[in-house]
Amino acid sequence: MVSSLQDTVTLHNGVKMPWFGLGVFKVEEGSQVVESVKAAIKNGYRSIDTAAIYQNEEGVGKGIKESGVGREELFVTSKVLNGDQGYEQALAAFDESLRKLGLDYLDLYLIHWPGKDKAKFKDTWRALEKLYKDGKVRAIGVSNFNVHHLESLLEDAEIKPMVNQVEFHPRLTQLELREYCKKQGIQLEAWSPLMQGKLLDNEVLADIAKKYNKSVAQIILRWDLQSEVVTIPKSIKEHRIIENADIFDFELSKEDMEKIDALNKDERVGPDPETMTNGFE
Repeated sequence: MVSSLQDTVTLHNGVKMPWFGLGVFKVEEGSQVVESVKAAIKNGYRSIDTAAIYQNEEGVGKGIKESGVGREELFVTSKVLNGDQGYEQALAAFDESLRKLGLDYLDLYLIHWPGKDKAKFKDTWRALEKLYKDGKVRAIGVSNFNVHHLESLLEDAEIKPMVNQVEFHPRLTQLELREYCKKQGIQLEAWSPLMQGKLLDNEVLADIAKKYNKSVAQIILRWDLQSEVVTIPKSIKEHRIIENADIFDFELSKEDMEKIDALNKDERVGPDPETMTNGFE
């Protein structure tokens, strides 16, 4: 059982990644993202997830620096945007992300979207493999890859992705993808775990929340962890950042887990990876 904010999962290359972290999608560059990152770290978070497309890497870096917590204690993720896919472009994009963050290395670097061009994401993956071999990043992975994208990548990859970060919540339980990733030793990670607030008035979840004396958000986030999915809810309010992480003092029963699983409708709140081309979530 995942029992604290500092608990980690060991990726297939031996790197330890926190089960729980802070996402900063749509968090404004400047004081908003700086304060959000500082509040999270102050309250025990050790994983921060950003991306080039979010345009807030500088603020994330500033928040990390001002947090007073040592770099080696943190797990920082960023992602290469679609416009920077390709071998040389991805290498340059990584350097730019690192510069903006003010860091010497990343813990995890992801291809943000597969896009339509499989040859291109394979070239991008070669760049990530080079960054990994050169010690500039501790783990590499993908985001928004479906099973067929992963199969295609693995045909030529020297190094298997350590992580696949995808939209995941009780309306989109991604069962086939979860089983495939588990079989391949690729850790699944959830973005938009709360479906951007669209599940907070769901009756089934509200009933379960009452039973455990928790909020609906806390029930969903606990379900993520018990489903063995790393999760990174986003919030800019310190009280919500604290509340989101108050999920380590209870465990959902098998029956309640199954009730939540049954809410699946294969329903997305973000773009479909099959049609997504420009890399915005």
